[in-house]
Parts: sequence; structure tokens; C-alpha cells
Amino acid sequence: MSNYVIRQRYESARRRTLVVSEIKRLTPHMLRIELEGDMEDFASGAPDDHIKLFFEGSGPKPDMRDYTPRAFDVPAGRLTVDFAIHEAGPATDWAINAKVGDTLDVGGPRGSAVINPVFDWWLLIGDETALPAIGRRVEESKAGTKLIVVAAIPSEDDKQSFETEADLTCHWVTRPLEKAAEVAPMLDALKDIKLPQGKGFIWIAAEASVAKALRDYVLTTYNHPLECLKASGYWTKGLADKPQKSLA
Repeated sequence: MSNYVIRQRYESARRRTLVVSEIKRLTPHMLRIELEGDMEDFASGAPDDHIKLFFEGSGPKPDMRDYTPRAFDVPAGRLTVDFAIHEAGPATDWAINAKVGDTLDVGGPRGSAVINPVFDWWLLIGDETALPAIGRRVEESKAGTKLIVVAAIPSEDDKQSFETEADLTCHWVTRPLEKAAEVAPMLDALKDIKLPQGKGFIWIAAEASVAKALRDYVLTTYNHPLECLKASGYWTKGLADKPQKSLA
């Protein structure tokens, strides 16, 4: 992937305290929290960037978790973060109990890995925790970009709609949350996907073992080049809110 990535580093990725201004139940298993405050020097060049969120822990140091900046408006001093409600942990607990006026410390992003826009199509594969990054990628894509999304969600009511000028096709895979660490539902969906002609990029994010199995599948079944793929484990079964892990 290195030949197609433009790496950006941000010198002023400082920690800032923001205030909850709005809370919206986007779907049954997704909370959208709007934060406001000093966003000076905030930068995020890639849809799958991550920021650090800091939560009070049992020890002297706060608990830190990685989340996607779903949207941001620096002049308006606004940051949007979507929280998938799945295995409980400090981030999920905070989001469920958040109230307007609460504060949250946010750090980063420290940098971005911007994928060179030289591809004819994109295949975006993920579970509910990947939807913030997928949604941002879809909404930021330009007209003429062909996007195929394969997303696993707990119910039909968890489908999301995206405003985009891109050529978008969504395949929603419904399965209960207790099967979020099982790869079979997503593999079954991929078997029905025909990749377009031309040069494509495949992006994957899900539970760590699921993301690895999906990565191996597309590399072997599609004979897809590794340098045109990015796979990440956004969480690990049994380890609530564990920081994401890059797999490719």
C-alpha cells in the first residue's frame, strides 16, 4: 500500500477539551455526539483517521480510546463522533450516559494516511464500528467515484443513508451483535460481489479476527494486490474498546 499512500503529520495535534452540544440516536446501535469548543489547528486528511478520546479511569491516568472524527468544522468549532453501541467499555459507557454540557478531552489526529485517488473503484467492508469511517469516505468522495459498501449491522433499522455525489452501492448484512465476531455472514455476502473493471482499492475494518479473515479472502479469492488493500481490527472480542490494530 505504501506506493499509494501520502503520509501527513500534524505538528499541532494537541489535546483539547470540548463540550457536548447535541446527542442523537442515529440508529438503534449508533449514537452521534456533537462536540463544540476550540478546534483551532485541528486537521484530518483521511476518512479513517483516528482521534484519542480520554475518559476517567480507575487509576491515576485516564483511559484512552481511538475513534473516527466523523465530521468536523474548524471555523464553527464543531466535531462529530459516532459511537457504535456494542461491547461495553469506557467509551461506550460514556456515550450512553452523556448529557448536553458534559465535557470530553480529545487529542489528535497526529497524522493521516491519505490514499492517492488513482483508483477506479473502492470496496469498503466493515461492521458497525467501521460505519463512521465508511460514511465519511462515501460522503467525501467525488462524483464519478464507484463505491461498493458491504456493512454488517445488528438489524434492518441500523441501515444508514449517506449523502454523496459518488456512484454508491450498499450491501447490508444483518446479523445479531452476538455474532459480530463471526466472519461467515460477511463472507457469504462477499461471494455475491462482482468487482468492477479497472484498478481498485479494498478497505476493511471489523473485529480483529474477522478483519484478518476478510483480508485473506480478498487477497486469495480476488487475487487482489496487497499494496491496494488496508485492513484493520477496530476491536477484539472479549477486550472492550481495545485500540484498533492495523493488519495490512
